[in-house]
Amino acid sequence: MTLTEDTPGTKAPRSDDPAIIEMLAKAYWMEIETVMNYLANSINPDGVLAQQVAASLRDEVQDELDHARRFGERIKELYGVVPTSEDFRPEQDFLAPPAEQTDVVHVIKGVIQAESEAVKYYREIVDRTEHADPVTNDMVIEILHDEQRHRRLFEGFLREYEAERRN
Repeated sequence: MTLTEDTPGTKAPRSDDPAIIEMLAKAYWMEIETVMNYLANSINPDGVLAQQVAASLRDEVQDELDHARRFGERIKELYGVVPTSEDFRPEQDFLAPPAEQTDVVHVIKGVIQAESEAVKYYREIVDRTEHADPVTNDMVIEILHDEQRHRRLFEGFLREYEAERRN
């Protein structure tokens, strides 16, 4: 992080690593796409067993939206520009709602994959920012913790569904 003179008597922090802003923008889009898919997957499922998964996804929508907001705010703080819908490119085909509304296992596996990809990518951001940008580093570590917790919850759902199938 370098300081540059913007106006006399003030110094504004500016990222000296534009790659960090690019990484944050990708993370922002990952969260926004997850919100879209979690919202759909919280509405579509049918069946008694699916209702707990749907309820959990409704809760997760707010967490993921908060993550996107935090990534966007950090982009702005680093003098970047938060991406707009024109920049969006979907990548989570594995998380799209299944054709069969009772296929809750598909939803659970999609959530696990989305959370795993977020964990992997956020670790890359943590590594990149460890010494270069401690504020971003701390924020991403917090979000990484949330993603690990989300993944663990849905891994438990998957184990439960697989046990139910065996019985």
